[in-house]
Amino acid sequence: MSRVLTDRGFVRLCPDEEMFRQHGVYGVDFPRGIFPALERPVLEDVAVELAEHLKSGHDVVVDHGFWTPEDRAKWRSIAVEAGANPLLVYLSVSHDELWDRIRRRNEFYAKDPNAIYFSESDLKRYRTRFFPPQSEEPHVLYDGDATIVVSALEDLRSGC
Repeated sequence: MSRVLTDRGFVRLCPDEEMFRQHGVYGVDFPRGIFPALERPVLEDVAVELAEHLKSGHDVVVDHGFWTPEDRAKWRSIAVEAGANPLLVYLSVSHDELWDRIRRRNEFYAKDPNAIYFSESDLKRYRTRFFPPQSEEPHVLYDGDATIVVSALEDLRSGC
């Protein structure tokens, strides 16, 4: 979805790609256990960049997991403080679909910044750390149809 928005003129910020640019391949160029320590300053830099773009009037898509309500609230407040109307886009997929996508992505391991090698046990472990948005948390459910997200963004712009 982020690429669709980029094609519509949005600035795309992706912490995973910045991690790859700065530190290389997860689990190859740096050990897995230090990821959070390396990621923290990257996320701080991306947050500053997000605020700057929004204050300049640019539309921005942050291609990131936003794993917890607290994390999502933090990023939402950055956008709101910068004068933007943020929209959380949630893609709900089954374990089988995610594992199929990861298996295909693993084929490009170490060649693509988003191709971090994941085993199925990694997926199971990480899924327990993700908290889907609840009804009280404003979001759009993305089902693969970009028009749903584009329409929601247009509604935000027009104040609907």
